[in-house]
Amino acid sequence: MKAFLLRILAIVQKEFMMVLKDKKSRFVIIGPPLIQFFVFGYAATYDLQNVRYAVFDESRTALSRQLLVHVEGSGIFRPAGYLEDQHQLNEIIDNQDARLAIHIGPEFDNALQNGRPATIQVIADGRNPNVALIAMGYFSSMVEQFNQELVERGMVATTGPGLRLDDRAWFNENLRSRWFFVSALGGIISMVVVMILTSLSVAREREFGTFDQLLVAPFSAGEILIGKSLPGIVFGLLDALIFAVGAIYWFGVPFRGTITALVLSLLAFIITIVGVGLLVSSLAMTMQQGLLGSFLFIMPAVTLSGFATPIENMPSWLQNADLINPVRYIIIALRTIFLEGANSAMVWPQLWPLLLMAAVTLPLAAWLFRHRSV
Repeated sequence: MKAFLLRILAIVQKEFMMVLKDKKSRFVIIGPPLIQFFVFGYAATYDLQNVRYAVFDESRTALSRQLLVHVEGSGIFRPAGYLEDQHQLNEIIDNQDARLAIHIGPEFDNALQNGRPATIQVIADGRNPNVALIAMGYFSSMVEQFNQELVERGMVATTGPGLRLDDRAWFNENLRSRWFFVSALGGIISMVVVMILTSLSVAREREFGTFDQLLVAPFSAGEILIGKSLPGIVFGLLDALIFAVGAIYWFGVPFRGTITALVLSLLAFIITIVGVGLLVSSLAMTMQQGLLGSFLFIMPAVTLSGFATPIENMPSWLQNADLINPVRYIIIALRTIFLEGANSAMVWPQLWPLLLMAAVTLPLAAWLFRHRSV
C-alpha cells in the first residue's frame, strides 16, 4: 500500500510541476475562470415557452373555468396539474414540477358578481428568475385580456379592474437574473479548467515523446491516471470554491444549503469531467487534438445543460439525449444548494448519475491509455 501511494505521489508531483511551470497551463487555471465569472455574472436573460403551471381553484365556478380555458388556450402555458389543497401547491413548486401555481380563492365568482375586485394569487418558482418574471408577465397580460372581456360583457365596472393579481416568487424573491446564472457558475468554471488540463495530460506525453517511457515504467494504467487526475481535481475544486465565495460576497447570491452538499456535488462532477478529459486525452495524438476535443465537448455540454436556456424548450429526443450530459446535473445541484437550501440527501438524485458516468469513463480511459498505440 505504501509503495502504491508513493508511486501515485511521484506522478502527482510531476503533473503539478508540469502544470505550474507552463505559462499556458497557469493561464488556463486563472484566466478563463476570471473571464467567465464576470461575463456570466452580468449575462443577459432569455425567452421561454411551454411554461408549466398548476391550478388550485377553490371557486370551481363557470367564471374561474373560463379564465383557465383562456390561459390554457394561449399556447404559452402548459398545465401541470390541478391541485386539491395548499399543501399540494407548496409541494409542486418545491419539486419544480411547475413554474407557476395559480390560486383562485373561493370568493372569486361572488366578488365579480357583486362588483368587487377578485384576487388571483400567482406563485412563481424564483429559482429561475427570468422564467418566473416573463411567465408572470404573460399571465398578467392574459388576466388583463380576460378582464377586458368581462367589461365588454358588462360583468365588471369600467372604472377599475374586476381582477387583481397578487403575485410572488419563491427562492429568489426579487427575480434577480444574476442569482440564477452565478449560482451555477462554479460548475462551468471547474469543467473548463479540469477538461483542458486533463485533456492535454496524456496528449502532452505523446507529443513530448515520453509516452513510451510511461508505458514501460513500473506503474499500472490505473496508477498513472490517478496521478494525472488529482491535479485537475485539486485545481478544479479550488477554482469552484473560490468563485462560490465570490458569488456570495461579490454578487450577493444567497447560500442557503450546506457546505457538505456543495463540496460533494462539485467533487462528483469534477471526477466525472476528469474521466471525460482523460478519455479525450487518451484518444488524442497531439495537444492540439486534445484541446480541440475538449472544446467539442464543452460547447454542446454547456448549451444543453440548462445553464442559460430551459431544458424543456428542447425537442423531446434531445432532452432524452441530454440525460448523459454531466453538466446538467451540477447546474441543478448548485442552484438547489444556493437558492433552495439543499443538503446532501436532497442533491443525491443529481449525484448518482454523475458517479455512474465516472464509473464508465474512468475505466475506459485507463484501458485506452494502455492499449492505444502511438
